[in-house]
Amino acid sequence: MVQNYLNMDVLTKCPLFKGVSPDELKKLLSGLPYQIKKYTKGQLIAQSGDKCQSLMIMLKGSVKGEMMDFSGKSIKIEDIEPPKPLAIAFIFGQNNTCPVNIIANNEVEIFNLPKASMILLLQRSVPFLNNFMNNISDRAQFLSDKIRFLSFQTIQEKLAHYLLQLAGPLDGEIILPKSQEELANMFGVARPSLGRTMRDLHNEEFIEAKGKSVKILNRKGLIALLKKE
Repeated sequence: MVQNYLNMDVLTKCPLFKGVSPDELKKLLSGLPYQIKKYTKGQLIAQSGDKCQSLMIMLKGSVKGEMMDFSGKSIKIEDIEPPKPLAIAFIFGQNNTCPVNIIANNEVEIFNLPKASMILLLQRSVPFLNNFMNNISDRAQFLSDKIRFLSFQTIQEKLAHYLLQLAGPLDGEIILPKSQEELANMFGVARPSLGRTMRDLHNEEFIEAKGKSVKILNRKGLIALLKKE
C-alpha cells in the first residue's frame, strides 16, 4: 500500500540526514517524487536478487534481513528499525541487487525515494552526500565482519567470536544484548544447541555465564578455539 503523508520528525533522525533540519529537508525534497509504502506483518518487502531502485528508510515498525542456504534454512542477518535505511550499500554499482530477503516483522512504513531523485538530492545537499558516504563505509565494515563470522563452522567458534567481539580488548562482564533465541537465529542454529554450547564453555571455564551476564575467564582459550583447523 502507498500513501503520501511523510513524518518529517522521524525522517530527520535518519543518519543520512544528520545536520539537516526539518525545514531544510522539506525544501530539499520539494519537487522530488517519493512514496510512503506500508506493509503488514510477514509481508515480503524486497526479495534477494531484486534490483535496488530506490532509497528506503524505515519510518515505523521493524523488518528483518534473511538469507537462505542451499538446504532452505533461513539465516537472519539483522533486524532493522526506524530511522535506519535499507540495503543502502546496493543502490549503486553494476550488480545493484538486494542481497537478502527483507520481511516485515510487524506493521511497517517505509520512505521510498527513487534512485533518480536520490541522485538529485546528493547534488543538492553536501551534508546528505557526506552522511551517505559515511554510511556506505560503515555498511562495508558490517558486511566484512558478517562474512568473517559466517566463515566459522561450529557453534562453538561462532559463540567464541561473538563474545570476544562484544568484550573488545578488555575482560570483564558482558551483558548479552540478545536473547538465546535471537542469537540462535543469528547463528542459524537451534536454540537448544546454542544453550548446550554456552554451558560447555561455562563448564570448561572459558567463561562464567549467568543468564545474560557473561564474564570471559580464558581469553586465550577462546581465541585458540577460532584457530582450530
